[in-house]
Amino acid sequence: MKIEQVDEIKKGFFQALENDKIAGKIEYTWAGRSKFIIDHTEVNPGFKGQGIGQKLIKATVDFAKKNKLKVIPLCPFAKSVIEKEPEFQEVLA
Repeated sequence: MKIEQVDEIKKGFFQALENDKIAGKIEYTWAGRSKFIIDHTEVNPGFKGQGIGQKLIKATVDFAKKNKLKVIPLCPFAKSVIEKEPEFQEVLA
């Protein structure tokens, strides 16, 4: 499983790839220079139950920590995962 980031000027996403197939994706929108909003998390049906969503959230949180950014999780899935993991909560805006 490979997770890669595509960052555009105002939006971006992380995607999980398995054998060049997109297993899942987490989309975000920049809210200034120091924070971003997690808009949507999606796991493709063939990959459900494999923890893809969790891995995408972890990659997003790791990116935020590394770059000293804050996260606003509007996506209900992302919000619940971040709120349940104490080490993720430090990135909450």
